[in-house]
Amino acid sequence: MRVLKRKLQQEGLFREMKQRKFYEKPSVKRKRKEKEAQRRLRKKMRMMRRD
Repeated sequence: MRVLKRKLQQEGLFREMKQRKFYEKPSVKRKRKEKEAQRRLRKKMRMMRRD
């Protein structure tokens, strides 16, 4: 059970379920996606600097 929960959490299923609970305006959705992309890029850059 713990392994399944961890896997679902890593895939972002719980976060997506929470977001789909309420309607999200297209402008808000676009801003959120841009923000997430920036976060992924920063994480990727941090990982590259470590090597």
